[in-house]
Amino acid sequence: MFENRKTSIIILTYNNINYNRICIESIRKYTATGTYEIIIVDNNSTDGTREWLKEQNDIKLILNDENVGFPRGCNLGIEAAEKDNDILLLNNDTKVSPRWLDNIKICLYSDESIGAVGPITNNCSNYQGINVPYSTIDHMIEFASNNNISTPERWEQKPRLIAFCMLIKRTVIDKIGNLDERFTPGNFEDDDLCMRIIEAGYKLMVCNDSFIHHFGSTSFKKDFTNFNNALIINAQRFEAKWGFNSNNSSSIKFDIVGQINEPNDRELNILEFDCGLGATLFRLKYMYPNVQIYGIETNKNIAKICGKMIEIMTEDFEDIYTMKFKENKLNFFDYIIIGDRLQLSKDPWKLLKELKNFLKPGGYIIATISNLMHYSVIKELLNGNFIYNKNSILNVRNYNKFFTLTDIHEIFKESGYVNPYVFHYYTDISQEDNEFLNNLCSIIGNHMKEYFLSYEYVAKFQKDLNDKNSNI
Repeated sequence: MFENRKTSIIILTYNNINYNRICIESIRKYTATGTYEIIIVDNNSTDGTREWLKEQNDIKLILNDENVGFPRGCNLGIEAAEKDNDILLLNNDTKVSPRWLDNIKICLYSDESIGAVGPITNNCSNYQGINVPYSTIDHMIEFASNNNISTPERWEQKPRLIAFCMLIKRTVIDKIGNLDERFTPGNFEDDDLCMRIIEAGYKLMVCNDSFIHHFGSTSFKKDFTNFNNALIINAQRFEAKWGFNSNNSSSIKFDIVGQINEPNDRELNILEFDCGLGATLFRLKYMYPNVQIYGIETNKNIAKICGKMIEIMTEDFEDIYTMKFKENKLNFFDYIIIGDRLQLSKDPWKLLKELKNFLKPGGYIIATISNLMHYSVIKELLNGNFIYNKNSILNVRNYNKFFTLTDIHEIFKESGYVNPYVFHYYTDISQEDNEFLNNLCSIIGNHMKEYFLSYEYVAKFQKDLNDKNSNI
């Protein structure tokens, strides 16, 4: 079906004539003739871009007398697009590559539930940027050509996409509307668009089998102050509209992901507390295609969006001590990710014992726990600060409990868990802090230094294979 779909490629330009040429010429070279139209919306360039664009005979050109910003500019392009075309928003500081568009179109039309897709690149947030082996643009084409082999196993669901390159079904645009112009001059309009796509019942996918080069924020780099101000203001606008921070809610917890090591094809059931928009769960789903993912999210605004993608529970488990999913989940989960819930819990011992009932025998619970003994905490305590230390690694105003490494082992042992594994996270230490720590250890012993250096522990404990939920 995708072969019959034509794409309107919408590009905003504002000066940077050399990048504009690279982008448009790469589209002509690496995109099948007759499958697309190029729509350029120029926001009053003054460097010769407008004159060069007027000489091109294969583009639709919209010349603005002022810089109307990214959302409004994109909307002008959408309105000028051929009626039935899908819409592709593309930054002008990109260079596309062989099969770039074909591959994302294959993904987009592989499932009716997919509403928008995007490629990977060398320079992008939202984990769409990857490390690349090339050092020149010429070598980029060779790398991209080898990468751009359509492979469904390399399609990854995401809770949001970055609009440096984003292909959206025309039927989706017709249903949800254009970009929200309250986010002028730019930033967070793509986050907002993604939330509306999900709210309408569609999925977002990143195609790791489609790579294009992104030079990166060439227009904004020239006026970083205004760019940064717009970023802050539009973050506030997004939060006012949706009731949450999109960046925080879509972060992947790699410290957790790294503690799950299973055969790629194993069937797993994974539950995450405070799952946000599900980014960590989606990454695990990509790594383990046969996993079933579930979440608990008590922020009703986040849950409204996440619940469109994942089966979630919105009640606080600790208040009800039951899993209100579609089915009984006793002895069901292979992994329960509780994040920092031990520190937020009023009764961590009870929480751990209750959660054990929902783990399969041999299943794991994973927690992230800030170290009460970190040298920065000790240093501030000696200076008389604890609750009012704004830079503390401890969320002291929200946490109910605090733990050391010994405490972690003891609480899990008392709650009936076995086979402890605790991973330590460290940060670089300044010479001044190292001297402080050496002085401290000279009093209590150098063997304690490691305990002061760890700022966070990731604790992974197992439910005994012989545990038959005697506490139920």
